[in-house]
Amino acid sequence: MKKKVTFGFVAVCGLVLAGCYGGSSDTGSSDTKSSGSASGGGVFNLVVPQEMPTADLSVATDTISFTALNNVYEGIYRLDKDSKPQPAGASELADVSEDGLTYKIKLREDAKWSNGEPVTAADYVYGWQRTVDPKTASEYAYLFEPVANAADITAGKKDKSELGIKANGDHELEITLTKQTPYFQYLLAFPSFFPQSQAVVEENGDAYASASDKAVYNGPFTLEDFDGPGTDTEWTYKKNDNYWDKDEVKLSEVKVSVVKESSTSLNLFKDGQADDVILSGELAQQNANDPAYTSVKEARTSYLEFNQREEDSPFNNADLRKAISYSINRDALVKQVMGDGSVASTGLIPADMTKNPDTNEDFAKEAGDLVSYDKDKAKEHWEKAKKELGIDSLEFELMASDDDSTKKVIEYIQNSIQENLDGVKVKPVPVPFSVRLDRSSSGDFDTVLGGWGADYADPSSFTDLFVTGNSYNRGQWSNEEYDKVVKASSSADAGDEQARWDDLQEANKIIADDMGVAPVYQKAEGHLVNEKVKGIVHHAAGASWDYKWTYIEE
Repeated sequence: MKKKVTFGFVAVCGLVLAGCYGGSSDTGSSDTKSSGSASGGGVFNLVVPQEMPTADLSVATDTISFTALNNVYEGIYRLDKDSKPQPAGASELADVSEDGLTYKIKLREDAKWSNGEPVTAADYVYGWQRTVDPKTASEYAYLFEPVANAADITAGKKDKSELGIKANGDHELEITLTKQTPYFQYLLAFPSFFPQSQAVVEENGDAYASASDKAVYNGPFTLEDFDGPGTDTEWTYKKNDNYWDKDEVKLSEVKVSVVKESSTSLNLFKDGQADDVILSGELAQQNANDPAYTSVKEARTSYLEFNQREEDSPFNNADLRKAISYSINRDALVKQVMGDGSVASTGLIPADMTKNPDTNEDFAKEAGDLVSYDKDKAKEHWEKAKKELGIDSLEFELMASDDDSTKKVIEYIQNSIQENLDGVKVKPVPVPFSVRLDRSSSGDFDTVLGGWGADYADPSSFTDLFVTGNSYNRGQWSNEEYDKVVKASSSADAGDEQARWDDLQEANKIIADDMGVAPVYQKAEGHLVNEKVKGIVHHAAGASWDYKWTYIEE
């Protein structure tokens, strides 16, 4: 017996966070069609704070790359203006078996690559197999674990051809899962699950996706003028004339520029050279009453990770980790330093993302204040740590990205720790975004201010990260009880919404009690947006920005 896929508590929470700015009800596929104010063309000048680390669907890990990929590619589903998955590469919603383990998907027959070749079921099969292939070394391969044999393939135990996805002809896919996965429909709208052209990948070899002309695209736009990951500071999204829904795409192009200083961004906006810029700190506060200003809240937690990879690392000591966390006044940080609408974290899971299936209580609110600022407790744990470690002082580096806002954040954290923990010296190390990612992955850091934005609107997008052995567990914190309850949430309790919720809450408490990472703030972005720009769609969880429905009002 078959049924159409339905959206449970995960979807409801996605609706709360999803949004758009530069327009309200005129955003989204159903509304834009009737808008007579949308111009036929137009150039949108967008400023971002960091370079794009990669344009490869299989290896992307960051918000800048995922936003780009979401606009130049398309998967089985695309999130709409309300963050609900809707058919995109698919012609209709999937047929899902009663046990939730088999998805049958009909693909639209008019989908094409930007080179004019048809997008077929084989392209999805190839893209998924390439991502889970150990040779690709994809850090996002773990997201495929619900798919049959994926875990064994990434572990090198099975061949990629055994992955639970197959093509039944050119326009039908059959996906087999090993376990019920409440958020799987969201994964089908996430860039890691998008199709890839085997012919183009193999033709370009190691150079694939290293520049915009080394790939083909099936999304609303094509990537142009991109000359190299991690270094290029300008690129373009150009309207894709081969896109099946091209009539919905109003912009002729989106021109992207990397600007790391808020003051420079503000000047570009005032001079009419930029339509959308990010402000932080004093500039965000000074412009908060400007009609063009808006603060956009993300389902993202920024946190400190402690390098626990070596046995003699001082950060293996839980009291040291707690001392550092208690020394940070998160409220003062977000209000006095950031000023962009970011809020102090109370735990790993961000607020307003998911709700209890029985009580409708927000996950973070239900969890309570699991991290906080307490000078006395900071000193108490520091004294314990000194005795346990046999030290009187400690010096360490705090690495972070080198954009203007983040540099001010780590300087504040440096001062907080040094003021509250006598004998501790912190050296801020701001580095380019791509360097921070590389050094975090390789373990080349003492502490790092990183973070995570939800790939889908569910607490597991965060709790899965810190299971022993996960590639995103940069500091390699490990806790057996944590691993146990996270595993239960995706196996024994996967079909029981309340039991699964309780597992995730328990995992959330365990990592806070042990301070495996130190959550600092839930990220928001302060934007100035040209009031003529309408229909920018924002997703708090998943790929953040979608310009498919954006237009310039005349």
